[in-house]
Order: sequence, then structure tokens, then C-alpha cells
Amino acid sequence: MPRKKRFVSEINVTPFVDVMMVLLIIFMVTAPMMDSGLDVDLPQAKQVDNLPTDADHLVLTVREDGALFLDTYQVKLEELEPRLTELVRDKGRALFLQADKAVPYGVVVDVMGRIKAAGIEKLGVVATPSVENGTNAKP
Repeated sequence: MPRKKRFVSEINVTPFVDVMMVLLIIFMVTAPMMDSGLDVDLPQAKQVDNLPTDADHLVLTVREDGALFLDTYQVKLEELEPRLTELVRDKGRALFLQADKAVPYGVVVDVMGRIKAAGIEKLGVVATPSVENGTNAKP
């Protein structure tokens, strides 16, 4: 009498768990890289607020070499006003300026003047918190 093969009613979850663990590790490694943005040495300030977490804002970065970036896209100084008008003012977004501390003050003032000329009234400035008891503390 031949034996009847029975169906296995159990699901083998080992391959599923393996795939999920690999995906988890990939996301854990890549997630911090996605938020890092551009590398700038920000000036320090005594009171610093955090950037909003919503995606409805843009960050204008001035690097030490004078290069301008709207989020991660490079923009020439001459193109700044039309881009800001199109991407910030017309869409009602917030704009935050982060400039490397080695950028000359005149360049930062020029960029801020162009922001104002683009019709943007509210501008946030990004800085890092100062160290109270460290070498950067002032009496």
C-alpha cells in the first residue's frame, strides 16, 4: 500500500527572517547618511533651536569656498534670486541659511540681501550650540 504524501501546513519563516534582517541592517547603516546634508563648520551660538522636521523647508548653504547650495543642489549667485522666488516664496516654504564660519561676513550679508530681494521675509539662521565649560566658552 503506497503512502500518501501529506501537505506541510507550517510555513518556513527562516528565509523571511534572513531577508528582513539584511534589510534592517541596510536601513540602519544608510539612514544617518541621508540626513547629513552638506559638510559645513557652523558657527556657535549660546541659544540654538532645532530645525523643523517637516519637509516643507529649504536650507541654503554657503560653504567655505563660497559655493551656494539649495538643499543639495548647487546654485550660482546670479541664479539665487529667481530660484528662491520659485522654490521658497511662491510655494510658501521656510528658508534657513547655514554658512561656514570661515565665510567672510560680506559674502553672508550679500546672500542675505539677495534673499530679501527675492521677497522672503522670514529667514532662519543655522548654528551649533556653544560649549559652556569647554575651550570655546567666553567669560
